Amino acid sequence: MLSRALESIKFRNNQKHDENQYIALIDDIINHGDMVDGRNGKTLTVFGSSMHFSLENGELPLLTTKKVAWKTCLKELLWFISGSTNNDLLNEQNVKIWNGNSSREFLDSRGLVNNRVNDLGPVYGHQWRFFNADYSTCDDSYNGKGVDQLDYIIKQLKDPKERYSRRLLMSAWNPGQLDEMALPPCHVLVQFNVLPGDKLSCSLYQRSGDVGLGVPFNIASYSFLTHLIAFHCGLKAHEFCYHLGNCHIYDDHIEQLKIQRNKEPYKFPKLVIKDKKDDINDYIVDDFEIKDYKSHEPIKMNMRN
Repeated sequence: MLSRALESIKFRNNQKHDENQYIALIDDIINHGDMVDGRNGKTLTVFGSSMHFSLENGELPLLTTKKVAWKTCLKELLWFISGSTNNDLLNEQNVKIWNGNSSREFLDSRGLVNNRVNDLGPVYGHQWRFFNADYSTCDDSYNGKGVDQLDYIIKQLKDPKERYSRRLLMSAWNPGQLDEMALPPCHVLVQFNVLPGDKLSCSLYQRSGDVGLGVPFNIASYSFLTHLIAFHCGLKAHEFCYHLGNCHIYDDHIEQLKIQRNKEPYKFPKLVIKDKKDDINDYIVDDFEIKDYKSHEPIKMNMRN
């Protein structure tokens, strides 16, 4: 573990492109990982990794060593923000990333026999906007119930005195409701921090990271979120700090990632958010413009439920 840590420090001091941190994580897992036979297959695994991505001047760390479906990522993020846990709403936008976890077979395997198909239980959106509110179905309204963690953070950030608080945290991990969720949250705790100059940073702790498929989405999603909240609150997006616990590569992703790690990164694109809304719920995909996104070709990998 000491050698891994020293390699990571040396890398941070010599990197020329933020995406190389992701490539270094792939190398770390392939070179030092242990094969684990887990819940949904075999994974090459290490524990503990961190990455820091600049968000200055509109930069968006959308990986370039493969093409990332950023609109799908953004639609999911806006679905989280809305507080919804209804996968029908994603399917209507041709977003299918939650389909495997909302099928009749998968819900029954979690003991959620009373959930209709596409009712994911109190997952991310519910915890962000209605934390700990008693959950019945995804079709019910929870307005005014539970704790609206996201609204609290926005109100604090808009206040010139309170925006420097060290308590701007949002948790998706609710032990009291884990058994009601189709899938316990992977990205579990986010903290926002403001430094002089109105610079907003976001730090995410993720308990479990699928490095081939999930991690590129998570980097993009929380970078989108930081840019959006900075824009909405009159601040400047500064940095996304990403901390991972269990970092793993599924055995059938290894060869694809060996190919990806040899790609040379392109310059990250820029994000422009067009219109400021009165309510965080009112932003739509068309309000976001990605400029100059150049990437290598997509790399197909199988998603695990």
